[in-house]
Amino acid sequence: MKNRIPSLPAVTTAVATLAAAVAAPVGAEEVRSTLDDQQSVAVTIYNQDLALIKDQRKVTLGSGPGTLAFRDVSARMRPETALLRSLTQPGKLAVIEQNFDFDLLTPQKLLEKFVGKTVGIVKTHPTTGIETTESAQVLAANNGVVLKMGERIETGIPGRIVYSDVPANLRDRPTLAMLLNNGGASQQEVELSYLSGGLGWKADYVAELNAADDQLDLSGWVTLTNESGAAYRNAKLQLVAGDVNRVPDEKMRFEEMPLAASRARAAGAPDMAEESLLEYHLYTLDRPTTIGENQTKQVALLSASQVPARKELLLQGADYYYTSSYGDLGQKMKVAVYVEFDNKESARLGMPLPKGIIRVYKKDGAGNAQFVGEDRIDHTPKNEKVRLKLGESFDVTADKKQTDFNTMPRPAKGISLFESAYEITLKNARKEAVTVTVQEPVPADWKMLKSSHPHEKAASNTAEWKIAVPAEGKATLTYRVRVKY
Repeated sequence: MKNRIPSLPAVTTAVATLAAAVAAPVGAEEVRSTLDDQQSVAVTIYNQDLALIKDQRKVTLGSGPGTLAFRDVSARMRPETALLRSLTQPGKLAVIEQNFDFDLLTPQKLLEKFVGKTVGIVKTHPTTGIETTESAQVLAANNGVVLKMGERIETGIPGRIVYSDVPANLRDRPTLAMLLNNGGASQQEVELSYLSGGLGWKADYVAELNAADDQLDLSGWVTLTNESGAAYRNAKLQLVAGDVNRVPDEKMRFEEMPLAASRARAAGAPDMAEESLLEYHLYTLDRPTTIGENQTKQVALLSASQVPARKELLLQGADYYYTSSYGDLGQKMKVAVYVEFDNKESARLGMPLPKGIIRVYKKDGAGNAQFVGEDRIDHTPKNEKVRLKLGESFDVTADKKQTDFNTMPRPAKGISLFESAYEITLKNARKEAVTVTVQEPVPADWKMLKSSHPHEKAASNTAEWKIAVPAEGKATLTYRVRVKY
């Protein structure tokens, strides 16, 4: 059946109805609450793609049953955690039922909701420009559309589609629709609190070493990522650092947060206030901030200058060559470069450091800061040591060989005894002397029989030497050890 397109006023009314369509229980008048009603919002973000949202709004409700459509909530809301309470009329507002509508209105979603239903197809005559409407049944809407028009089947859309209404569960913004029973005043301030995914944070740090490598300036940034499908304007921001236990949920998504480049910190930027929270640490921004939808932003966390630091050149061995015969163990072996500092008040620091990446810079001869390495730290309490591996030395290398190996007579049944000797030559191409720490993980029950340099038993299975290597020179460490299995 064909008829002319409805008159312009009728089309205008239909479009207005389409834009304003709302889901509400039968017989209940729906009240919409938007961000214009918002009085305040607080966002507490955890490390594990989890946030607690507390959204306070002023609403006007009818007496008795009614529906409140709380718009502009997070699209990643966990609706089972949602809790609405009245701040001005405690105990007078009861939630009977709630529906989380996150299936947002789009042309494709609208078409999918009308599968099996009838729509109007508006066609324009190519010569006269007259528009006609023909009824069609939507048979499928996956990877294209299949329509039944009269006695024929058509694929594709031969014209504009006109819908009679908007399905009840399609909305233009994520909405929590709640059936309420209001026994209090009509105007109330309410708070909706809920847990949500899509919000995360991580710490990034920038450290700059001085010329002598014995002090550093440290700046900390918090990188926030909002992929929750909602914006949080002038939010009170708090961050929880620590490993909060969560019950696994196979429907929950854990996504890697995008990384943001570290930046130099603005002078005078305030630190975030820190306090203990159970066995975690809570950081509070001292001013409101807006967290935009699909936004990554950074806020200052901390700043410390002239923090005493220590650089270490470290050559680490292995334990496999103490019970077998080997000859050459390596030529031009790399010596690792570490920097460490104490997270103490006496070291001009002394606050819990959230886990993150510390990127280290050092000025060159022209005064330009150059990147010299980075490392990741775990949550670091106050008064703990921070140790960073920056890379491997270019100018300091080592040659290592086993110079002797003997299997000794067994001292008892089931016990083996070995003696072996080693030579480690450390080479320094720099114009200044360096000290290299040599660590050897000696297995089992061991005893140092002979050593060219004094050693320490740093751990039950570790022998450690501090070897001074002259400028543009070399130093040789020799030792003999007995290992009993």
